[in-house]
Amino acid sequence: MTEQKTLPEQQQEMPGTTGDMEPVPDHGEASYRGSGRLTGKRAIITGGDSGIGRAVAIAFAREGADLVIAYLCEHDDAKETARWVEQAGRKCLLIAGDIQEAAHCRKIADDAVAELGGIDIVVNNAAHQATFKEIEEISDEEWELTFRVNIHAMFYLTKAALPHMKRGSAIINTASINADVPNPTLLPYATTKGAIQNFTAGLAQMLAEKGIRANTVAPGPVWTPLIPSTMPAETVAKFGTNVPMKRPAQPAELATSYVMLADPMSSYVSGATIAVTGGKPFL
Repeated sequence: MTEQKTLPEQQQEMPGTTGDMEPVPDHGEASYRGSGRLTGKRAIITGGDSGIGRAVAIAFAREGADLVIAYLCEHDDAKETARWVEQAGRKCLLIAGDIQEAAHCRKIADDAVAELGGIDIVVNNAAHQATFKEIEEISDEEWELTFRVNIHAMFYLTKAALPHMKRGSAIINTASINADVPNPTLLPYATTKGAIQNFTAGLAQMLAEKGIRANTVAPGPVWTPLIPSTMPAETVAKFGTNVPMKRPAQPAELATSYVMLADPMSSYVSGATIAVTGGKPFL
């Protein structure tokens, strides 16, 4: 894994695209080697067009899974993810649309069943964030949007997918170090990430008798399009320097955590939070 010492100042419009980032993130395209841990599995990944979602998609495909990639509108990024999945010899269905709508989440689940024949893994990874210095700057609409995308959609998709999931299936939700160590400039986002951690812990208990596991990955700073599209350029240049490793993670460095949680061999791991934070304690 190549270490990124510094990041140049840069900024994009939301939702951001991979190709305009400098440097372009590493999703494991050249490094991830599968070993059949997910052979025959069928997975939905939201936000799978770029960043952590793309890294997880590449890893899952190389481990033997067929995929549904749900994304908002970043068509070029989504097609690139699909190219890597198909290069690994797996199916990849792309579904564009807004997951804050419950009907769209139900469509994702229905299309996954129709195309892949079932659902074994759900990765709720898509997220919205924005930066604010004062609470007065946060509009009612922004607060509600953040909750609809980050936590409401997680509920909608999980509820829609569960009737199609059998014993041994897995749900993996992306939280954040902000769940326990909230960045005040990301107040709406950090609040939803705390909700995600709580939702997952309760869900794991609710589903235990059905043999379906629910876990959370809590990343620290990760170099994804979310960063230059939601933070000031000068903040981007310092991104990740506040953790002991003094750099942000590349998306590829997150993928193995998702594979481990999706692997049926992790059958006693449920209700857990896997912190991937570059050495910063997850309190």
